[in-house]
Amino acid sequence: MKVTTKLTSIKIIEEIYKNFKSDTVNTKMSLQKLVNRTLYLYSRDEEFESLLNNTNNLKISGSGF
Repeated sequence: MKVTTKLTSIKIIEEIYKNFKSDTVNTKMSLQKLVNRTLYLYSRDEEFESLLNNTNNLKISGSGF
């Protein structure tokens, strides 16, 4: 089965991204892996979906983070 990909452009909070990069510098985790795994879990795991939907402690901006 051939896997297709979709190129997107997203805005992320710089401080959170810097923390992610620092936390994963010596691991095999990448932003692409994180996003794909998050999308997968969000669409298949109701508890994970609820956890993400109820996470509100991010910085508020015009982009609706």
